[in-house]
Amino acid sequence: MLSKSIKVLHTEWSDGWGGQEIRIINEMLAVREKGVEVFLACRELATIKQKALEHQIPVFTLPFRGNADFKTLFALKKLVKQHQITIINTHSGKDTWVGGLAAKLAGIKFIRTRHLSNRIRPSRTNFINELADYIFTTGESVRVDMIKYNRIKPQRIQSIPTGIDAKVFDPILFNKASCRSIFNFSNEIVIGNVAVLRHFKRHDLFLRAARGLIDMYPNKRFKFVLAGEGPMREDIERQIIELNMSEQVVMLGYIDNVAEFLSAIDIFTLTSDSKEGVPQSIMQALFMGKPVVATNVGSVEDLYLDNNFVLVKPHEGEITQGLASIVADNDKMDRLIRNSRISILENFSKDAMLKKITNVYENL
Repeated sequence: MLSKSIKVLHTEWSDGWGGQEIRIINEMLAVREKGVEVFLACRELATIKQKALEHQIPVFTLPFRGNADFKTLFALKKLVKQHQITIINTHSGKDTWVGGLAAKLAGIKFIRTRHLSNRIRPSRTNFINELADYIFTTGESVRVDMIKYNRIKPQRIQSIPTGIDAKVFDPILFNKASCRSIFNFSNEIVIGNVAVLRHFKRHDLFLRAARGLIDMYPNKRFKFVLAGEGPMREDIERQIIELNMSEQVVMLGYIDNVAEFLSAIDIFTLTSDSKEGVPQSIMQALFMGKPVVATNVGSVEDLYLDNNFVLVKPHEGEITQGLASIVADNDKMDRLIRNSRISILENFSKDAMLKKITNVYENL
């Protein structure tokens, strides 16, 4: 167990609920098991607030109106004193400015977690990341970029991908037939995607690749399933109609039990064109022993070990061909099912993440 004197206040500006916010909650729960006290500061209407409260994590609501929100900055500084916080860990751009400056003013440690893979503006005026005592990234390419373009010292930054709970995402815990019945899947080939319905997730590429696969194999029965909710729903629904795929595409909305869904499908695919770190959805699918077709963006390649999944460019034709390479080759599908979990178990589990994070806490 770690020292009870370690108290970490996480800050999050975003109101949404996706991979970043899920990572924050899971990380807080993991380190709490080791004796670290955790707190969350977020906006009043943020979904992460309710999720934290469900897990009995103390939550403070603040405006987080922008980079120069002095009201939030001094409120954070006051919280540090009241609760004897030792580390502030920030996550989005706006809360990184106010959270980071609050930590410096209060004389405590400042950790910045960078979740996205798009490059941070390298201007000298964008100096907040340089003030961090330590930086976590969710992928190796992000770490390299920040060292090269944002003047971060290599000894103060580390890639720590989100750890997957191997005890939850374990295929032996699930009966595939039973899971398929939950989602009303029959004997078709089910190809699934789990993601917030945001533009950079490129569900349009998923749908056009699906259309290409249907046209390539007119005698096979497919079902393409989108799990997730978000602002692009209406656009996606419109495209499904335009592609004449209403019979083959199912939109499930938000789902609670991702492992159950992954057990039910035959192939998982991610079609993002930017911003990804090391996507949790791909790791979860691999832990569940699923064949995966994923676009080579962000730090997705960190997971690519000995051809354990199909890596393609973010182009509908390549995605179609990647899916076809599995659909048409039973031996390849069997090999991916056998090896996908084994390939990443050691380095991308919850335990591996926890060890790296707590080592940083202790060193700071």
